[in-house]
Amino acid sequence: MKSTTPVNKPVQLRTDWTKEEIQAIYDLPLMELVYQAASVHRAYHPKNEIQISTLLSIKTGGCPEDCSYCGQAARYHTDIKVQRLLPTETVLAHAQKAKQAGSSRFCMAAAWREVRDNKDFDRVIDMVKGVNEIGLEVCCTLGMLTEDQAKRLQEAGLYAYNHNLDTSEKYYDQIISTRGFDNRINTINNVRKAGLTVCSGGIIGLGETTGDRVSMLLTLATMEKHPESVPINALARIKGTPLEDLPKVEIWDMVRMIATARIVLPKTMVRLSAGRIEMSEVEQAWCFMAGANSIFAGEEETLLVTPNPGLNKDMQMLNKLGLSPMILEKKPTCEAVE
Repeated sequence: MKSTTPVNKPVQLRTDWTKEEIQAIYDLPLMELVYQAASVHRAYHPKNEIQISTLLSIKTGGCPEDCSYCGQAARYHTDIKVQRLLPTETVLAHAQKAKQAGSSRFCMAAAWREVRDNKDFDRVIDMVKGVNEIGLEVCCTLGMLTEDQAKRLQEAGLYAYNHNLDTSEKYYDQIISTRGFDNRINTINNVRKAGLTVCSGGIIGLGETTGDRVSMLLTLATMEKHPESVPINALARIKGTPLEDLPKVEIWDMVRMIATARIVLPKTMVRLSAGRIEMSEVEQAWCFMAGANSIFAGEEETLLVTPNPGLNKDMQMLNKLGLSPMILEKKPTCEAVE
């Protein structure tokens, strides 16, 4: 088995990783891998803080894409009900409730293929302004968007834009055919040009190889600027989608992925995302030790219409583990790149 030298503190931030280097880290003996990841985590982040994020689906279902894992694709017959764009007042009420419950980041998701310059987008702009005024980090995931649309969001107070790679470039067309991997990269580039922070990660358990997982991390770790946020998702097997019969992701695969992400993306927030509902507290604790420092939580809100643990239960777990919610000291802002 390949090995690598122990990570020293402080860890050098790099954008010149090779696939072989990342694969060697991923293949480390598990205890050594977690130790190295925990060391990197403490060099760059408060050791006992977890950011609580709330994700609200503001427009649900009816998406024309064919993402094989997604129950919101119009072509699949799932139990997810189509819901038009929520009223702005409803969204802001959810955001206020989330802040009072301990969230510092509020993410709004719309099941669109791409952003269109219409009244719905104007309403999203108003939502962003309102959530920003509440004092939360504001994040959106709305599909593909242009640089001008990204600038409008930035000017409204958006802090982050989520656009996941999902998997490796090589395996991508096995999962999605209605858009290409390059479309994902183009949107991320537009987000950067507008001065927004980037949230981009992927899903494991899609039938990919470990090499595909490493390749996805390689793409993120060799960007000119690392994404500020990387969600690591385990496939949520939704009845009616092409991937509904795939096996549950093993917890040690999640731990390896999180730990490897933490080492090659040391300053990034690594988000323990979809699939957490199927994890025990012990399994989640391993993910935190491996470098995850954010979770999605909420009572009514769901993680893109898949179940999410309740906030009270999460707070009890964090208390047991000696972890505390991250507190936003000041309202975050971004500045456009000149």
